[in-house]
Amino acid sequence: AKTYDLEVWLPGQQAYREISSCSNFEAFQARRMKARWRNPDTGKPELVHTVNGSGLAVGRTLVAVLENYQQADGSVRVPTVLQAYMGGMSCIKRHELH
Repeated sequence: AKTYDLEVWLPGQQAYREISSCSNFEAFQARRMKARWRNPDTGKPELVHTVNGSGLAVGRTLVAVLENYQQADGSVRVPTVLQAYMGGMSCIKRHELH
């Protein structure tokens, strides 16, 4: 079995923190649920391999964006890959209350 962790740098903690994990459980879970497939080469049933992947830890992901993209004036640059999901916005500016 193999696991891959996705980590982000959090400057405030001076450390990388995990925000997601993906694992190949091979036949471990399949054995318990008796999930099989018929191998066309041998004609025999074999256990399948199962995978597991968690979504992103939203809080840590948001903290990572804020800590890595906040500017001196308090605004936050929107990472290029996220701009399409923010209506094309490239910067989030501070809102001043009057």
